[in-house]
Amino acid sequence: MKPRIPLLAIAFALASSFAQATTLRVANAGDITSMDPHSFNETLQLSFTGSIYEPLVGRAKDMALTPALATKWTPTSPTVWRFELRRGVKFHDGTPFDADDVVFSFARGAGEGSDMKGYTSPIKAVRKVDAFTVDIETAAPFPILPDTLTSLYMLSKKWCEENKAEKPVDKRKGIENTASFKTNGTGPYRLKERQPGTRTVLVRNFNYWDKVEGNVDEVVFTPIGNDATRVAALLSGEVDVMEPVPLQDVERVKASGNLTALQGPELRTIFLGMDQKRDELLFSNVKGKNPFKDRRVRQAFYQAIDIEAIKSRVMRNAANPTALMVGPGVRGFQPDMNKRLPHDPEAAKKLLAEAGYPNGFELGMNCPNDRYVNDAQICQAVAANLARIGVKVNLQAETKNTYFPKILRRDTSFYLLGWTPSTTDAQDAMYNLMATPTDKGQGQFNLGWYSNPKFDELALKVQSETDQVKRNALIREAFKIHQDDVGHIPLHQQALAWGLRSKVSLVQLPDNRMFFKWITVN
Repeated sequence: MKPRIPLLAIAFALASSFAQATTLRVANAGDITSMDPHSFNETLQLSFTGSIYEPLVGRAKDMALTPALATKWTPTSPTVWRFELRRGVKFHDGTPFDADDVVFSFARGAGEGSDMKGYTSPIKAVRKVDAFTVDIETAAPFPILPDTLTSLYMLSKKWCEENKAEKPVDKRKGIENTASFKTNGTGPYRLKERQPGTRTVLVRNFNYWDKVEGNVDEVVFTPIGNDATRVAALLSGEVDVMEPVPLQDVERVKASGNLTALQGPELRTIFLGMDQKRDELLFSNVKGKNPFKDRRVRQAFYQAIDIEAIKSRVMRNAANPTALMVGPGVRGFQPDMNKRLPHDPEAAKKLLAEAGYPNGFELGMNCPNDRYVNDAQICQAVAANLARIGVKVNLQAETKNTYFPKILRRDTSFYLLGWTPSTTDAQDAMYNLMATPTDKGQGQFNLGWYSNPKFDELALKVQSETDQVKRNALIREAFKIHQDDVGHIPLHQQALAWGLRSKVSLVQLPDNRMFFKWITVN
């Protein structure tokens, strides 16, 4: 006969296991926009859902490529890569992961409503070879294809079909579906609770295929938009990790005794974009024409901005002014070209007068107030700078959950945006931010519709060039064209600042993604 285990012992064991469960409380200035990993190509969104869903190719702690749902990838021809899939992986509902899910996920990521077309558009076809092998064919040689796949997460074909979530949530049109508030990934955490704007809770997936280095069993994520409230929550012990730490509070957090302010360089570039397509701006008192179609107006705006004052007063020196759309740490960055046009209000006034606006003009500006470090304050400073050359800016600063759908529809005349190349390669910014927009995904985040055919030609060559010397020369030529055109107004690369309790150890990546599987709470 088998010995009986006393009920009291069972109860004690269960109580002990619950007592030992480790909860991590995380706060951020903004909320995750959706649980759909294809709906919004934004760092916070991809960082959070990256603990639920996984790509074929991941990144290690040093940002090097590492196997995820694919164990191996090999080019079999100049335009075909073969991916061998990981066996024995299951989605959270127990459904096995296989090649059908990969083919489905790529089609979904390339489909209507997806925000991930910038990663899928170079792909011509995704073919199932067998249950655990897929071939990905590109329209032209694409040597950095594996780099571009680190943000394209795999979904369950069966689950999406059963839940009528075959297409991504389209935030631009306000279209929602089941994938916006329910999840079914292969990652180390699964969704327990979703209250948009209030809190989102994850719990461990104990059937995860890989080892989890940290000890976090539950993650409670809370958006706290107010800087002072967010800092107070950290200081009082209500949260364990929060970001960003307001720049004015970094030293205060450091001096608290039981907290740490973890700072580091970020790959993100903050910049301004201008509507250069419409014949008349949506939000301006100039009628019958578009001032931004004149390069002199764009340059006047550039030279009116006192970037050093923004760096010292707004960013408290936690920013590196830039003249390029990518920064140090991104492959293809050109240090010798990183020289801004001089701040010169008088020259800016002269350029406006030459362009036919001696008294300036009025226009609207869109800006988030909870996405980037001191984003609203940056826009306020820009507006004040432009006022000195006769340009009256009607600034609309708002939460990112209403800001992004608006500007992604291109309902804007002048806007602030930040971009982190997920590939850590210049081609990412060239293709997504600077190339002429097409319906296939090129220029998907070129929201002001800057367009130069020669730049587009060079961007395509950069995409397929395998010789690094030739590739670098092409990047330089393209950057020069964009600078000469004043296609955008680069501002700076911001610095990371995360606040955490001393009992927490984690990994801060330069792309500002936080993976809960690497976090330990002592």
